[in-house]
Formats: sequence, structure tokens, C-alpha cells
Amino acid sequence: MDSFGTRLHRAVTERGPLCVGIDPHPGLLARWGLDDDIRGLDRFARTVTEALGDRVAVIKPQSAFFERFGSKGMAILESTIRQLRAAGSLVLLDVKRGDIGSTVAAYASAYLDPSSPVHVDAVTASPYLGVGALAPMFELAAEHGGGVFVLALTSNPEGAAVQRARTADGRTVAQLVIDEISQLNAGAKPLGSIGLVVGATIGDTGHDLSAVNGPLLAPGLGAQGATAADLRVVFGSALPAVLPSYSREVLGAGPDPDALRAAADRALTDCRAALGAR
Repeated sequence: MDSFGTRLHRAVTERGPLCVGIDPHPGLLARWGLDDDIRGLDRFARTVTEALGDRVAVIKPQSAFFERFGSKGMAILESTIRQLRAAGSLVLLDVKRGDIGSTVAAYASAYLDPSSPVHVDAVTASPYLGVGALAPMFELAAEHGGGVFVLALTSNPEGAAVQRARTADGRTVAQLVIDEISQLNAGAKPLGSIGLVVGATIGDTGHDLSAVNGPLLAPGLGAQGATAADLRVVFGSALPAVLPSYSREVLGAGPDPDALRAAADRALTDCRAALGAR
């Protein structure tokens, strides 16, 4: 199988630079006129999948909103993943896992091994037990053409206390993460398979992203406050590697499938304008 970086590059070339989340939180279910139960979850996920699965490059289900319904919710997540992949979208599961040893290896197997019922194209991961602790994820991803997006500079205000703390050599924790991921992606073409998560709402980062050579997931666009134009300020010379991510801005247009598609198209138009023709 081609590497995730290759597959992502191809998907973005064919469908455009856009990731859309599937975040069925209670408020959004209510806005759609759905009950906050397993039937509402199923209807929501199915509607988004059928509306966007054949047109958006990357779809990002938020695992927690499925997990809260237990085994029935996980069954819907498994079904959603299968339907999205069958429709041609790359599936990035937002789980933000991070651990050590056999536990992180088990997480890797759960999401990045093709024999798993929740096998996806890529996952999000937390590096705060050390980037090296995520090695089993990176290794299994490489073996099976998967990807990992590692948290670096997130949009939540609480994150700065950790991410901008200084290490012994004077770099911030975030820059240390950035530099270690850059090393893992060195020499990869057209794009490395280990990405970073950098919030679109944070403004000028003061960090060097120029050597990452991997995808830069940019959540926080739309309802969370950032605009596509803000990406130029946040990412600077690293702009060509950015994968903009919208959730509520697009999902809020539902439950009408045509309205969902129109909202995704508007977001993509804004992203193309900000990033240049891709």
C-alpha cells in the first residue's frame, strides 16, 4: 500500500484541501431535531457520511461522541468508518491516544492494523509521555500505509502552559515535538505520514514548522473562531502542508444533505483561496 502521505496528497489533489469532523455532541443532535440516544447518533453519522463521504478528502470522526454510547455507539463508529472508506474518504479518527510500551502498541493495533474492526487511515495522538513513546504507532502506521497526527500547538488556552514551557536546551515543548516529527518525515516524498495538530485560532505561533515535511492539521475553523485567511498568519511558509479542518461550521447546516454539501463546498472554496490552488 502507498504511504499515508502519498494517499493524503492524492486525496487533496483530487478532492481539495478539506477535512470535516463528525462530532455528534448533544447540542448538535438537538439542533438537528434528533434525540440524544443511539438512534439519533446513527441518523446523524449516516447523514453526514452519505452527504460528504464521496466528496471530502478527509473525514474526522470524534471517537468520544461514539464511545459515550458504549458498545452500540462503537458499532455505529465501525459502520461509519467502513462507509466512509467505501465512499473514498480518508478517515482520521480523533482519539488523541498516548501511552507507553504494550499499551500504546495495543492502541496502534486497534486503529492502524487492517484486521481491526476500527481500522482507519490515521489517528490523532498525544506526545506528552514523550514522542518516542509513540514509536509503536509510527511503526505500525508505516507498515500498513497509515498516518499519525501528533498534538503540537493546540487551540485550547490550557495547552499553552505545557506546550510553550521551555526544555533544558531552551526550546519549547512544542518545538521539541515539531523537531522530532520533522526527523521522522525527513526525505519522504511527496509528504511524510506523521503529521502535527496546530490550531487555526492561535495566531503567529513563534515556532518553526518549515522542516516538518508532513501534513499540518488545522482545527478550529468556522464556528470555533478562525477563518481560512487566518491560516496564512499561523502557518507562514508551511502553508502548502496545511489540512484545514471544519466541524460545527459545516455540520450546523444539517440535517439536509444538500445543505451539508453546500456548506462543505463553501469551506473548501475559502480554503482554496487561502492556500492557493490545490
